[in-house]
Amino acid sequence: MSEVYRFIAAEKASYPVSLLCRILGVPRSSSYAWAGGEQARARLRADDALAHEITVVHLKFPQ
Repeated sequence: MSEVYRFIAAEKASYPVSLLCRILGVPRSSSYAWAGGEQARARLRADDALAHEITVVHLKFPQ
């Protein structure tokens, strides 16, 4: 489903969000909620990358 919302985000400069949502059969509010959650998803990816780096350091330098 996220592909649909990514498509809407990419095309919203060319077409109204309401039209894209109607054609794709998704609620407009869901599209806006998904777009607002992008920052949260980016933060989760950054947190995961940091956790991985910490794990690597701990494995390299055991106590």
